[in-house]
Amino acid sequence: LNPFAATPTFSCLYYRTKMAKSLALSLILFVMYASTAAIAMARNLGEEYSDDTEFVKASCETTTYPELCFQSLSSYASEIKKRPRQLAETALAVSLARAKSAKTYVSDMTDYKGITERQHEAVSDCIEEMGDTVDRLRSSLKELKHLEEGESGEDFWLCLGNVRTWTSAALTDETTCLDGFGGKAMDGELKSLIREHILRVAQDTSNALALINVFASKH
Repeated sequence: LNPFAATPTFSCLYYRTKMAKSLALSLILFVMYASTAAIAMARNLGEEYSDDTEFVKASCETTTYPELCFQSLSSYASEIKKRPRQLAETALAVSLARAKSAKTYVSDMTDYKGITERQHEAVSDCIEEMGDTVDRLRSSLKELKHLEEGESGEDFWLCLGNVRTWTSAALTDETTCLDGFGGKAMDGELKSLIREHILRVAQDTSNALALINVFASKH
């Protein structure tokens, strides 16, 4: 059973009753490391913004790819309305949609003309990794919907920990997919096409994780 799969068994409610016996230590450490800079910057953001678009722009400055962040999320500013949780939710939804699209794209590459046996293996592994990415981002988005602006307490941080861990794991999946095409022997159009799509998903996922940390910093 995939511990990150988007199933009700591993939802926030499950952890509230079972208290989550353990989480992967390596993922927790990764999230803590990746979170530090974003949280520090988020705490320096002003509480008031002249409009919703400015709020999105200021929040995106805490991310690794601020221009891409603003480009992806500015059109949703009127729905976000200066709400950090809604901003994080929107960022996750954008990342999930792009991950689904990338998975479909990579799946189509199994019929790429002239594909070698090694390339086919890398593509197959990437399809699996992107499937995990989709599952984990979907789980993160579902879990985030349980949380509210201004909420706090043990349950809140437990659920938020799930969101951070699953989103971080999705980012790891995307990186693993790209690693499968490492080496000069894999160079060529196929690698370039797949790399372009997966990198964009990874950038969106990284930004979503940073905005989740912005939300966390407000509590």
